[in-house]
Amino acid sequence: MSKPQKLLLVDDEPGVRESVKAYLEDEEQFEVKVASNATEAWDLLQTYQPDLVISDIMMPQVDGYQFLKQLREDNRFQTTPVIFLTARGMTQDRIEGYNAGCDAYLPKPFDPEELEAIINSLLARRSTISDSNSSDWEKVAREVQEIKLMLGGGKTNFNTAPTIKIDLTPREQSVLDLVAEGLMNKEIARRLETSVRNVEKYVSRLFAKTDTSSRTELVRYALKHGLTN
Repeated sequence: MSKPQKLLLVDDEPGVRESVKAYLEDEEQFEVKVASNATEAWDLLQTYQPDLVISDIMMPQVDGYQFLKQLREDNRFQTTPVIFLTARGMTQDRIEGYNAGCDAYLPKPFDPEELEAIINSLLARRSTISDSNSSDWEKVAREVQEIKLMLGGGKTNFNTAPTIKIDLTPREQSVLDLVAEGLMNKEIARRLETSVRNVEKYVSRLFAKTDTSSRTELVRYALKHGLTN
């Protein structure tokens, strides 16, 4: 039997905590820790690293949005899936939740089977990404080094083609320079003190501005046309 997936449930309603924990643990595939507020949850996270977090939004002192921001600013939890479970169901509230970095949003009252389905979907997606990331990033890093060697090495003038002027914001330029070093998004996020999601957003913008579709193509284009510092 495989090890249960670790979940953290944060909600100030005792009835919600008890019912959700009982339902999910009855499936035997989950281990559920509970906290009544964000401060208690954060203390628990110092010794417990869950595979997924379920959090209410409307909580005293520190609300769900602030708690999520705290999670995303910590390297340990930048990619941990987060589900907002809340009585707030307005469209603007959902937009704010997604902009804050949540992965799913389930208004109360909810069907526990739907919650379980969302949890399984997010954990399966995370597992797939984790399995592929290591080999993919190693391949990209090798290709970046090969491109640099082909163009004359990391310290040589790369202008083997005419320099192209592309308007990049300072943050886009910083991300491009770090991509050209062969760093992966998590390392770039740590270096720039931002979230992995923001790095992904900037990389997508760089793809669009350079008409490329992969990191290898982006690096080759940037080095060839003198876009990196």
